[in-house]
Amino acid sequence: MRAAIVHYWLVNWRGGEKVVEALCRLLPEADIFTLFYDPRAVSEEIRRRRVTASFLNPLRGIYRRLLPAMPLALEQFDLRGYDLVISSESGPAKGVLVPPGARHICYCHTPMRYVWDLYQAYSKEWMPAWQRAMFAPVSHYLRLWDAASASRVDEFIANSENVRRRIHRAWGRESRVVYPPVAVESFYWREPEDYYLVVSELVAYKRVDLAVRAFGRLGRRLRIVGDGPEFKRLRRMAGSGIEFCGRVSDETLRELLARARALIVPGEEDFGLTPVEALASGKPVVALGKGGALESVPAIDPLGGVFFDEPEEAQLAAAVCRFEQVEARVRPRELQAWAEQFSEARFAAAMRAVLNSTPRSDAVPRVSRRVRAAFR
Repeated sequence: MRAAIVHYWLVNWRGGEKVVEALCRLLPEADIFTLFYDPRAVSEEIRRRRVTASFLNPLRGIYRRLLPAMPLALEQFDLRGYDLVISSESGPAKGVLVPPGARHICYCHTPMRYVWDLYQAYSKEWMPAWQRAMFAPVSHYLRLWDAASASRVDEFIANSENVRRRIHRAWGRESRVVYPPVAVESFYWREPEDYYLVVSELVAYKRVDLAVRAFGRLGRRLRIVGDGPEFKRLRRMAGSGIEFCGRVSDETLRELLARARALIVPGEEDFGLTPVEALASGKPVVALGKGGALESVPAIDPLGGVFFDEPEEAQLAAAVCRFEQVEARVRPRELQAWAEQFSEARFAAAMRAVLNSTPRSDAVPRVSRRVRAAFR
């Protein structure tokens, strides 16, 4: 059996790329196809594979601007000879053309945010005025293509109940939930130092600006790990108690989490690997009470953190104050035990069960016996 993993782009190291890494261990002979590829940005596990990048790859430095060309680039991948295709979807990935008789499973982190759930925010708030006129027709075309290409998938796997609902709303498809993998055993607890931590790609929808303003108001120390197009704007907003760490190694991130008072999650997460990594470090989370955080962060037993209702500076600041009132009740070992349910071993077992199963009734029934037999 030949397997292919299709991921939207491999130019940084975030939750989606960690899922690809886990899929590589699950499918040790699989090849990888991606729109953009920077070997320096990914793990050795991925670099060892045969990675095919699209014809757009020479322009990966401006990949965010090439969204209109991505459907065409995906459809140029030649997947003849593969029995199993697993697409890892957040940007466009599921739109590849698979050969007859092959099984196409889409592991969906979320339908494209910028054309579905967050379209109004992007088009009216988060992009310059000169881009908005172009974005409207481009996003309309992408929604049509995105909805049509959903029919190319035999079965959808959602990374959370939150995303399962989005899949049904955007594409009218059912899905089963398999939580993404976290290397929970690699994280550890240390006595907290006097700082809070944000770990995020610095893009508008992550709402890191709320944390910058709230912690400026509170006068608390905040460290921010990550980079992205919002970096310069956030740096200009930040006061003296806010430190930008940029991108850091996995080892440095584990140490920062281990010594933080709490992780701050100011925006809605699809699922959110970083809150689980914080819990695996025995550290609580102060998070917006929407989306994936409601599935990964326990609020009562054990006490995993504090939620706030709306993405507003005042609400986040109040949530930090509430957390400090209950901070002494946090039990690190209980949080670490909670995080074990999101281990890579659990992810691998759940994905094997999917691969061994007959596709759901809403999928196109064109799966070969050879695919199912290979995982028994």
